[in-house]
Amino acid sequence: MPEMTDPGAGPRWFFANLAEVKLNRQASGDVMSIVEISCPPGDMPPLHVHRTDDEAWVVLEGEVSFFAGSNEPVRVAAGGVAFGPRGVAHTYRVESDGPARMLAICTSGDFAAFVIAASQPADRAELPTPPPGPPTEAEVAAVTALAAEHGIELLGPPGALPGDAAH
Repeated sequence: MPEMTDPGAGPRWFFANLAEVKLNRQASGDVMSIVEISCPPGDMPPLHVHRTDDEAWVVLEGEVSFFAGSNEPVRVAAGGVAFGPRGVAHTYRVESDGPARMLAICTSGDFAAFVIAASQPADRAELPTPPPGPPTEAEVAAVTALAAEHGIELLGPPGALPGDAAH
């Protein structure tokens, strides 16, 4: 029988974002992750690569530029989809004036497990306020190690683009 998740159960603060795991490795038999992510304007995660997962993003609200293997953005508005194959360096930047909301869909349970491990339960279903400041060197080292445990390699800081990385 298919596993179902309870919508609204478990919002988490994932760095400057609000994330909610919709499908985890246990529910999918470790073949898929679906995470709903709300991001503030200008949000741009570190340049990274998923070693074992393909990733698709479905933009639900806002507008987001995706950079996958190139410094040329693919700008996606609400209702659009972007795709990043495994092994390809990628990041995104929220372009809209308000928050963007999207589904991140990965082809294993690793991403959902990483989100849970790298976040904390939110006491409200809103972006964290005030947003967290820049991470310390120790926090960067801890997140880098945690990401690696989940098949994700961090290649550069927020703002770095795929053409900037040697991988």
